[in-house]
Amino acid sequence: MEEQKQTPSTPTPDTAAEAAANAATAAPETAGADDVAAQLAALEAKAREHYDMYVRAVAEGENIRRRAQDDVSKAHKFAIENFADNLLPVMDSLQAALADGSGDIAKLREGVELTARQLSAAFERGKIVELNPVGEKFDPHRHQAISMVPSEQESNTVVAVLQRGYTIADRVLRPALVTVSAPK
Repeated sequence: MEEQKQTPSTPTPDTAAEAAANAATAAPETAGADDVAAQLAALEAKAREHYDMYVRAVAEGENIRRRAQDDVSKAHKFAIENFADNLLPVMDSLQAALADGSGDIAKLREGVELTARQLSAAFERGKIVELNPVGEKFDPHRHQAISMVPSEQESNTVVAVLQRGYTIADRVLRPALVTVSAPK
């Protein structure tokens, strides 16, 4: 019987199994590394996308804040514009009265009364309300007492108004200067 020689090109059953096992383990390692690299690249792309979205959101928030500040600034700057527009006819009437050289007192008085009505209408449109508290209880938030006088009215009642007060939207612009009844 002849001996069979094994050639190196033909692996033995033990060597073939080892080679297959080595190939199987090498392929998943390379395939796994490729998968991990692909996942890493995808995650990096997603992170860049999220960072870009974050930067844009921060910029948009800053733009909104800046626009809101500009709007508030313009609102403060031009808030009086409507009221000033209502006062222009009053100024026109006053200038016309000053320019009148006729010397007619009745005509001048009529012009001043017209101007006072225009001013009252401008105040009304501007929500400015006159305080004329005669006969009301003294309110230190709306009135400023100048003196106390003996009166037949109840104590701390406004007897006379020396200077009218004004409110705007229930906020006192100027308190009324008043004389108050003294306690008996």
